[in-house]
Amino acid sequence: MSQQYPSQLLEKAVGEFAKLPGIGRKTAMRLVLHLLRQEQATVETFGQAIMTLKREVKYCKVCHNISDTETCLICANPRRDPSTICVVENVRDVMAVEATQQFQGLYHVLGGVISPMDGIGPSDLQIDSLVERVKSGGVKEVILALSSTMEGDTTNFFIFRKLAPYEVKMSVIARGISIGDELQYTDEVTLGRSIVNRTLFTGNM
Repeated sequence: MSQQYPSQLLEKAVGEFAKLPGIGRKTAMRLVLHLLRQEQATVETFGQAIMTLKREVKYCKVCHNISDTETCLICANPRRDPSTICVVENVRDVMAVEATQQFQGLYHVLGGVISPMDGIGPSDLQIDSLVERVKSGGVKEVILALSSTMEGDTTNFFIFRKLAPYEVKMSVIARGISIGDELQYTDEVTLGRSIVNRTLFTGNM
């Protein structure tokens, strides 16, 4: 046990919290000490919520968004436009676009972007299922709403090539988002305008 920790249990808990992204050991210590000050029932509820999340959360069989059911609420909503699919990198991007209230179509969550440096190739992403959705018919437009990075642009181009054989309009969100920016960190007004003012994607990188 490290001398700076009076308890092995405390040290272990801090170590686990510190494994979370963006959480250093000082923040982890603050969180653990906060939990120690709470009532037993409060801490048990917190722990149970995490366990239930991991055990029961599902991924939508249509768009791969996180869901409590086999088909997410967005895909199951009859008021959404199934002819338009917005392709995003992750679940946080779905939440970001939804917050703009400017998009009424459906989504497709890739689960990342093509990044050879990180060992992520097309087969590691939900690209084939996107092709199948377009191939099955009914889709008129695919909006590529990936981050304005080299990896995002590479993924856009790959998807453009894969969907080229099908009669579907391909568009990309307007570059109101600065190059290198990630979608989730863009303010709602800018992101909303970028979706509304989307432009035709020609396959140029």
